[in-house]
Amino acid sequence: MVQPFKLPPFHDRALLELALTHRSYVNEHPEVQAHNERLEFLGDAVLNFISGNFLYKRFPYKAEGELTPLRSALVDEQQLAKFAEMLELGPLMKLGRGAEREGGRQNANLLSSTFEAIVGAYFLDTNSDIVAVQNFVEPLFEAHCKDKPLPNINFKSQFQAWALATIGENPKYEITGETGPDHAKEFNAIVRVNHQIYGKGQGRRKQDAEKDAAKNALEQLGLL
Repeated sequence: MVQPFKLPPFHDRALLELALTHRSYVNEHPEVQAHNERLEFLGDAVLNFISGNFLYKRFPYKAEGELTPLRSALVDEQQLAKFAEMLELGPLMKLGRGAEREGGRQNANLLSSTFEAIVGAYFLDTNSDIVAVQNFVEPLFEAHCKDKPLPNINFKSQFQAWALATIGENPKYEITGETGPDHAKEFNAIVRVNHQIYGKGQGRRKQDAEKDAAKNALEQLGLL
């Protein structure tokens, strides 16, 4: 299977090597002068900005209180370790013999720290070009979001917020039909704004059909 994610090209190969160098390796190789902890510090700050910007754009009608836990989950240790695995960083890390014996190449803390260091190094390598770093990191974020179920979104509230902000009118829902026997009815719904249909939905209950129509409308608008 072809690995879909790759490390970006580095102009300064020494920066990449530094990002991959753990403190344990330096302790056993006196000729090596530095390890990756300063780059890890920088990468953590860059990732916090990029993840916040990514979620702000991806969920335009989520409140700050909803976005904060999403960001925390996107850049926590376990998730960053998964990004490191997607980039196959484990075999590339420079570890001391002790860290190697203790399974350092599969250790979530070491993997996540190395990923942060890679981000910091690439930020420096591109002369602080945040867009270049976004182009490297955001596909990983997108892959994570696609693998997870949608967060608990109130689709009707989200679509109403968009309709009021964009058109200045509330959405109007209409049940357009029903199918199936009484014990297993399926309702069809549409949602309009200013007489234009924005979404269609189905559900076992009328409320569910309306929610599905709002979700469909948000998807059509590229807001999900």
